[in-house]
This record gives sequence, structure tokens and C-alpha cells, in this order.
Amino acid sequence: MRKYIVTFAAAVLIVAGGFWAWGKNQAPAADGAQIEKPPALAQQHSQGTPTTVLDGQNDGSASSENKPEQDKDQRPSGSVGGQDKPAKPAKPAADQSKPAKNTNTGAAQNGKPSQNASFGKTPTGGKSASGTGSGSSKTGGKGFINTYSVEHVVSNPKSIEVLVNKTYRLPEGYVPPDLVYPNVPFIFSEKVDKRKMRREAAAALEKLFAAAKKDGVELAGVSGYRSESRQKTLYNNYVQRDGVKAADTYSARPGHSEHQTGLTIDVSGITGKCAAESCFAGTKEAKWLDKHAHEYGFIIRYPEGKDSITGYKYEPWHLRYVGTRIANEIASRSTTLEQYFGSAVPVSK
Repeated sequence: MRKYIVTFAAAVLIVAGGFWAWGKNQAPAADGAQIEKPPALAQQHSQGTPTTVLDGQNDGSASSENKPEQDKDQRPSGSVGGQDKPAKPAKPAADQSKPAKNTNTGAAQNGKPSQNASFGKTPTGGKSASGTGSGSSKTGGKGFINTYSVEHVVSNPKSIEVLVNKTYRLPEGYVPPDLVYPNVPFIFSEKVDKRKMRREAAAALEKLFAAAKKDGVELAGVSGYRSESRQKTLYNNYVQRDGVKAADTYSARPGHSEHQTGLTIDVSGITGKCAAESCFAGTKEAKWLDKHAHEYGFIIRYPEGKDSITGYKYEPWHLRYVGTRIANEIASRSTTLEQYFGSAVPVSK
């Protein structure tokens, strides 16, 4: 009988202990405490500190020209590429494991040109021009780096909106179809090729010169259209004088020059003083152009402080015709043609 009593007591203790442990596990957490499951292993590996990539920054160093500026280089919400937006705060761990939406479609938004003969799909095989296929680049857009390391031929060189730089070149031997002589003064008298421009750009240049003269600023042309062979001669001369690295900061290689498009012209004051020289930046002519060129469809193609994006040093004399719509938008943001197009860039055939 005693044996059965001991066995029964032991059973009661075991059952009571089980109920006590179950009740403790079901007890609510303390006030204000949240119980979260730890992220899965794959989620833990995918988490990391978000990095803000600044325009023009490609070496990880910080400089004053690479800092984002309010109402200047930042794109409005929904703009192509989105690289100019300030970085968003990190999402909770559970959301970070989800793949990001692909916004690099190559299609333009907010009134920018959509995909057409000038702005097409990404290069063959889905790779970016940088060969990496992802990440922010030296141009301020996603998908390519503005260097000669990769080269693509633009699909529509006749487009007024064509982008030509160190990554995107014109077809070999390309000559614009409608070159004319704009009726404006030049610093030389010879009627040679470098007086020419595309018809639409020439008409806009005449209006720009007339408006400047009305404001007491007399401009003169320095160099307009330039053939690929002429660019080759100039570039090789610069290389012999200064070396390749230095030449690439101020002169385009053959096929990569905007002058070959017929949409570009270098200008100076009527006297020719400081023509295509850094001292032009402080002149009244340069100041007038900076303030008014966009009103006639021109942009300062290589702005100050943007050489890491455009690939070239500041050239206040270098005007590129893109039409008033694009010129006004670029001027209002103090940005560049590369940043304007973002990922919607001309591609190889």
C-alpha cells in the first residue's frame, strides 16, 4: 500500500510541474516589450548599412562638390534613375530581405523623352556600359561609367537630344545632314567648317547672339562643327604636348566630340580675348551666357564642379544645343546632361 501511495504522489508532482511550466511560457510579455523573431539566416546576410552614393563620387572620398545640394542637384520624386534623391531610411529587417524594385528601365519620366530611336534598351545582354550592370556611376546615372573603358555607338546621332561623351560615341565618320553657316560674327574671317552648325542650332544661336547684343554683350563664335578627322589631329597634338591623361581632361577623343554633332559651339567676346581659355569664366560674356543661354535652348555643357560627371574640366564657353525644354530643366537644377538623362541614354545598335 505504501508503494502505491509513493508512486501516486510522484505522478501528481510531475503533472503539476508540467502545468506550471506551460503557464509560465504563456504569460504575456512585460508592458511595452515586443517579442520579435530573429531574422532568418539569409536575411541576416542580406542586411547591411545603407550607403548614399553622391553625384560624381566614384572613389569613396568626400569633397565639397560631391555633397548633395538643396533645390539644385536633387531630382524630384519619380525622376529617371533616382540617383539624385536623398537616401531613404533603412527599412525593418523583415523588409530588407525583399528584392528592390527595378527602376532602371531606361524609360524617361516626368516629361522626359521615352524610349525611341535615341533612347533605347540597355546594352546587349542586359549589362551596363560599365560592365557591372548595377550601382551608381561616374555620370550621376545608373548603369554606365563616363570613361573610355567601355564604348557604345549612339543609335540616332541626328537627334537634337543625342548624348555624346566618353562612353557614348558617334558612328564612325558621321557628318550631320543639315550643316549651315549661322549669321553671327566669328573671331576669324575664313568661311571654314568650324563656322558651321546644324540648321536648328544655328537659328537658335542667331537669336541668342541678338539677345546678348541687346543687353550690351557682344559675342563671337570660336569653333562650331568639327569633323572626326579634324578632332583626331587636335587630340593627338594635345597628347603629344601634355600626355594622354591630361589631354583627356579637356579634349575628346575622335568620335566622342560634341563638336562633331553640329550642335555645339565655343564662343567668346567679340574681341576674342580669353577665347576657349579659363580666364573667360570671369567675363561679362560668360556671366550673361550662364544666366540666359538656356532661354534659347543651349546649356553650358561642362559646368563648374561637375568634371567627375561630364568627364571634362569647366568650360564656360562651350555651348550645346538641346532645345529649350531640356535646357530650361537642366538650368533650373544646375545639373548636367548626363544627370538629366540618368539611365535613359542612347545605346549601341
